[in-house]
Amino acid sequence: MSEANEKAVLAKKAFLAMSISGSKERDRALALIVLEMKKSKAKIIAANEKDVAEAKKNNLAAQLLKRLLLSEEKFSEILHEIEGVKKQPDSVGKTISKTLLDKGLELEQISTPIGVICAIFESRPDALVQISSLSIKTGNAVILKGGSEALNTNRALLDCIQSALNGAGLPSEAVQFVDSREAVQELIKMNSHIDLIIPRGSSAFVKFIQENSSIPVLGHSDGICHEYVDEKADMKKAVKICVDAKCQYPAVCNAMETLLVHEKIAEKFLPQYAKALAGKVGLRADEKALAILKKTGFDAKKATEEDWATEYNDLILSIKTVKGVEEAIEHINRFGSKHTDGIITEDRKNAAKFLQAVDSAGVYWNASTRFADGYRYGKGAEVGISTGKIHARGPSGVEALLSYKYLLKGNGHIVADYSGKKAKKFLHKKLK
Repeated sequence: MSEANEKAVLAKKAFLAMSISGSKERDRALALIVLEMKKSKAKIIAANEKDVAEAKKNNLAAQLLKRLLLSEEKFSEILHEIEGVKKQPDSVGKTISKTLLDKGLELEQISTPIGVICAIFESRPDALVQISSLSIKTGNAVILKGGSEALNTNRALLDCIQSALNGAGLPSEAVQFVDSREAVQELIKMNSHIDLIIPRGSSAFVKFIQENSSIPVLGHSDGICHEYVDEKADMKKAVKICVDAKCQYPAVCNAMETLLVHEKIAEKFLPQYAKALAGKVGLRADEKALAILKKTGFDAKKATEEDWATEYNDLILSIKTVKGVEEAIEHINRFGSKHTDGIITEDRKNAAKFLQAVDSAGVYWNASTRFADGYRYGKGAEVGISTGKIHARGPSGVEALLSYKYLLKGNGHIVADYSGKKAKKFLHKKLK
């Protein structure tokens, strides 16, 4: 039996134990992860330093290197995220609906864990802890595959998680890790053991998983996010929001990649915005925006059609002028990745039109796209930001790892009594 097959079998067994565990045990495991991480902090940081040093030798891209680095601040954020997941209401085994079909025949819909999750993610060590915490909270089992560049960090974190599961009386196999691509190739074919795949990476990678597996996929692909500065925007507010959306953390999927500006205010807004960027961002602009920027002394390159469909994950920004909110909506729905897009305006009608017509998981009014995050949404953490429309959409927390089943409770009821000329009638009465 291969490593992947063995781990899938163990995960299935662990899931059956997790699915009947109590919320107290699962929350105890989350509390113990925090304690184990604090106790092992020096070991985890040392492992991360080793990964970062190796990544620098291998010339890892700057944006990926930033994601890999486990700073003091990021370490503290991870602990807060685990606490946030722990504080979420227990949603396993909760009644979603209850219907009285007939006297003595009651149908109940209850929430259940999905099963065994296979999560494949990039160089961010915090993703391992987020996904593990949410899986434990919801009574699932998970097999993780992180980026090879974070191998030492991921192993140190996994040790803490598995130790915490043991300490809470839960199976340590509920969270497992594979470190080879060959294992992933096997896992995505195991539809008898794996119930859901969560790939976090490029759209090409997500598409590859979708095309090569019959297992349901919760896809988190590109983050081609936009801010549209409307004719009726407050200039000071717009500059502040757009600087944050691009610069606060450019290496993530919810950073703005394309700025759309109403042509009537472009000459006023663009120089103010470019000045606020202080030369830190490479600008790629359409003809009108390029002329304005160069005339006012700011450097920029001419944008190509390819720029509108590019996720830079870097301090690079595309700028396009538009005739109005309708053209902004059209551009976003054509070139965007259905992630997060915003409008900056004081005009309620334009805002309402934008919020309704933009087909994205998150549509914002007068706010930075950087708010698209499970922790900021109050979910504690996220397994990813789904750009699909089925099952889960946007920053996906506890709800993304839950399904449901129907419980039917009768007293000798048979379908034959409800068929034919003398068929009994169903009551179909909704119960509280």
